[in-house]
Amino acid sequence: MMEALLSTPLLGLVLCISTYLLGRWLQKKTGWILANPVIVASALCIVILILLDIPYENFALGGDIIHMLLGPVTAVLALGIYNQRAALKAYFVPVLVGCVAGSATSIFSILGLCRLFRLDEAITMALIPKSCTTAIALSVAESHGGLTAVTAFAVLIAGVTGCLCAPLFSKWFHITDPVAQGLATGACSHALGTSKAREMGELQGAMSSIAIGVCGLISVGITLFL
Repeated sequence: MMEALLSTPLLGLVLCISTYLLGRWLQKKTGWILANPVIVASALCIVILILLDIPYENFALGGDIIHMLLGPVTAVLALGIYNQRAALKAYFVPVLVGCVAGSATSIFSILGLCRLFRLDEAITMALIPKSCTTAIALSVAESHGGLTAVTAFAVLIAGVTGCLCAPLFSKWFHITDPVAQGLATGACSHALGTSKAREMGELQGAMSSIAIGVCGLISVGITLFL
């Protein structure tokens, strides 16, 4: 009975959803930056699979259903840009220039470092979209032969870094303009960084939300020529 249950998509679905909800509860309860629902859910899933000796293939039956939904989620990013259309119109030039600069810097710095350390192509293409939101990053990596597991981890690290360091970087480099703060955070650290940008201010949060979608589009365009 237990083996039959563990070999159905229900395992992955229940595990992903329950651990994510637990992460949300923990974040609200503690307010810790590292108690991000994505981080908590990922860590708990790994621990449970190891402790119960559940093959990853069994977990992936349900996890792949969630992965399939990343495509529609990518399209939903357009809604965020639409909702912030007033801010986008008011700051169109800074948004465009900032997102192009952020995306290009992220992609070509990763590409240069991978070439410097002679990493193989699969790892390189997995790391290149690390500053995009997960839905876009996985699609870009997969379409270029990158290892999506590495991409998911790199995206998580980029997001956590943004959550932890965005206010510090603004302070160290004397960046006081809320538009610049928001764009930089969203361009480098996608949705996780945006959660911190919203704590910094309403305009910072709006600019960071716009940067997620705009930088995603720009990154997809740049990677087409790599």
